[in-house]
Amino acid sequence: MADDIHVRDATLGEVAVIADFNIAMARETEDLALDPDTILAGVRAVLDDASKGSYYVAEMAGDVVGVLMITYEWSDWRNGLYLWIQSVYVQPGCRCRGVFRALYRHVERLAGRDGRLGLRLYAHVHNEHAVATYERLGMQHYGYQVFETPDVLREDQKN
Repeated sequence: MADDIHVRDATLGEVAVIADFNIAMARETEDLALDPDTILAGVRAVLDDASKGSYYVAEMAGDVVGVLMITYEWSDWRNGLYLWIQSVYVQPGCRCRGVFRALYRHVERLAGRDGRLGLRLYAHVHNEHAVATYERLGMQHYGYQVFETPDVLREDQKN
């Protein structure tokens, strides 16, 4: 089935579909309602400025069915860049068909070719399906926890 999946760089013409995928992902994983104008501007910002990150899309039969964004983290300890996987979404009807694996392997190849240190991502503690997927792909959990300042988006959802 993975042979039917084509992964490539996203284009500016796909801003709306990527934004829709991000809105669906936020609703599904964190029960958050993203502002469509803000997410459209955020996706466009990445596609307009590669220093912010890169989007990759997976296509099946010419339709975009999955998306993945990478951003960058400099490691002074290792004098190199890690690629962070973010904003992953696969359409529900295309899950368990190798779409994420194809996206992941594509980014993994890019990272190796460009001499990056490795790939990183974070997953919600209760997203057991995602964690199992990442482990099957060879990723390991090294015991770190993510800390952040209060998120205005989540605060807005409470009001």
